[in-house]
Amino acid sequence: MAKKDYSLVTAEVEKLAETCIKDGIIDKELYDKYAVNRGLRDINGNGVLTGLTEISEVYAKDENGMPCDGKLFYRGYDIEQLTQGFLSENRYGFEETVYLLLFGKLPSVKELRKFRHILAEYKTLPNSFIRDIIMKAPSGDIMNSMARSVLTLYSYDKRADSTEIPNVLRQCLQLIALFPQLALYSYQAYDYYIKENSSFFINHPEPELSTSENMLHMLRKNGDYTALEAKILDLALVIHAEHGGGNNSTFTTHVVTSSGTDTYSAIAAALGSLKGPKHGGANIRVCHMFDDIEKNVSNWDDDDEIKSYLSKIINKEAFDRSVLIYGIGHAVYSKSDPRAGIFKSFVRKLAAEKGYEDEYRLYTAVERLAPELISQKRRMYKGVSANVDFYSGFVYRMLGIPEELFTPIFAVSRVAGWSAHRLEELINGNRIIRPAYKAIHPRNEYVRLKDRSESKA
Repeated sequence: MAKKDYSLVTAEVEKLAETCIKDGIIDKELYDKYAVNRGLRDINGNGVLTGLTEISEVYAKDENGMPCDGKLFYRGYDIEQLTQGFLSENRYGFEETVYLLLFGKLPSVKELRKFRHILAEYKTLPNSFIRDIIMKAPSGDIMNSMARSVLTLYSYDKRADSTEIPNVLRQCLQLIALFPQLALYSYQAYDYYIKENSSFFINHPEPELSTSENMLHMLRKNGDYTALEAKILDLALVIHAEHGGGNNSTFTTHVVTSSGTDTYSAIAAALGSLKGPKHGGANIRVCHMFDDIEKNVSNWDDDDEIKSYLSKIINKEAFDRSVLIYGIGHAVYSKSDPRAGIFKSFVRKLAAEKGYEDEYRLYTAVERLAPELISQKRRMYKGVSANVDFYSGFVYRMLGIPEELFTPIFAVSRVAGWSAHRLEELINGNRIIRPAYKAIHPRNEYVRLKDRSESKA
């Protein structure tokens, strides 16, 4: 079949796009005139209250409404205490965190053992799924591959559309168990078929290993990993598992679930949300920004030189000219993001083990200098600080994890929170979520086709 020449069509589409942009711009002053909170957030960054949840609490202001050190609670438990508990007892905590988010309580030893057995039983993909679904149609984006796999799993489920809670819980547990494989096998297909690396292998998960251990085992050809590597990846999974009902992907889960659709569609929609660079893809941007800083700042110990280059980024004179210093600032937190604080102490340990001490000093310098510069350059209503994305990509790089897997790892963790919120929405919600948009376009009278003049695109 001869290859079609789409050049003329492309040119016409580009003209239509100009019309689309010209007609689509809304005067920003109208948002103030009609008191519309863009992005469902007010001028101070506070989210518009749209629901109630028992799953987690993002705490960033004290009783007087003043910014304070950030706190994150899972089912009322301070995440800092949870992570310290796992580490002091020298065990992996992600599976226990999943149990807590889904069932509202910390499990006993016996309950946790049974729960881990359930997840281990659900780690098996359908026959030929890896070959027929993942390998035969590799994707250039792992998140899209995961979403496709999730939607395909619908076809293997005899009760795919049932929204009865026992059935939805079963579906969620299966997806939680399978997400590491969907991510890692999708990457192997991408690495072999699209990047055309010569090495191809499949390591299957071991039932006795934790999620973080299995991920490193499946990622590496020899299946080896150190205890510190597995512990830090486990920590990353714990602190990314949930972050309130208002974050974009979790709110997407609530919105799609409220329509009465199936679990696979809801989770695939959440994956589409998380893929965005303003959400789950932010840590990749942080790494690319630091690559750029490392090339353009000659002395990483010179605060003045670092500040000068950061100012160029803010002034659209360097890096991607977006004015953003990625990894600094958060929609809710102002003084501190507790997840970044938890991560930072272990980043130092890993940097020492892997020989990244110089890079670690540069990261800490940017973390210290950037908030002051941002406050000086921009009209700020709240403080800014390093968020969890600031260090997570750096951690993954030190672990030898390719950046194509940064956001999928986020998904492997956050599917636990999505599942908890889907269940909560089904149990408590009885109305489809439908916020309002105010129409501002003037009304027009219909004009017959033969009487219309040509528009100037």
